[in-house]
Amino acid sequence: MNDRIRTDIAHNARVWNYWLGGKDNYPVDRAVGDQVVSFHPSIGEVARADRAFLGRVVTRLAGEGVRQFLDIGTGLPTADNTHEVAQRVAPDARIVYVDNDPIVLTHARALLTSSPGGVTEYVDADAHEPEKIVAAAGEVLDLSRPVAVMMLGLLNFVMDTDEARSIVRTLMAAVPSGSYLVLTHPTLEPELGGEGNKAAMAFWNENATPPITARTREEFASFFDGLELLAPGVVSCARWGAPEAPAVAQFGAVGRKP
Repeated sequence: MNDRIRTDIAHNARVWNYWLGGKDNYPVDRAVGDQVVSFHPSIGEVARADRAFLGRVVTRLAGEGVRQFLDIGTGLPTADNTHEVAQRVAPDARIVYVDNDPIVLTHARALLTSSPGGVTEYVDADAHEPEKIVAAAGEVLDLSRPVAVMMLGLLNFVMDTDEARSIVRTLMAAVPSGSYLVLTHPTLEPELGGEGNKAAMAFWNENATPPITARTREEFASFFDGLELLAPGVVSCARWGAPEAPAVAQFGAVGRKP
């Protein structure tokens, strides 16, 4: 076993896997996951809505000609990973996954399948080091052509909002016009039912890793400064591309670099 893996403390990738119905988790993950559910009963719906958002966005962007995807904060492999969705539409799509979680790294080979005409690669790197991510991605992707930069449920683990904005700016500065930024992020805003997140996040930060924070609509929207938001703008991720779906307390949006 990778000596970086801790089985005595709950970890986000494994708890998220548990909420999605996966088996790559430990008793401590299930115990903390169940406790979080007691504070925020719809958290499993958030996890599923976030995954469905990924599918809708990647399907749309691949259908509109995007052939390169940089998926940062990959998480544990599950059904309909980014490369599977993209290559279903465009078999020649190239995908780079990025995560610094040793648990994800041990499962990365499951992400490295690819259609014959496409490419998938995995990079072990931290989102706090965007220059390293850009350098590694540039060995697989053509950074002179549009790239969809994806960070789903990731910036909530960057506690400082200015640092989170800086990460986004560095990544988007490295890709050309016609590239996209795809984000989801939890919120406490009551119109999306986010009140339950407050106690759930406090419990999480005392009992699991890494620490997490929520952001307001305005803070989330600021990550898209200088980009053109695709309709419907900043919404519950459940309703992006599915306007009649029940809302969850997780923002989702897609911006295009002009």
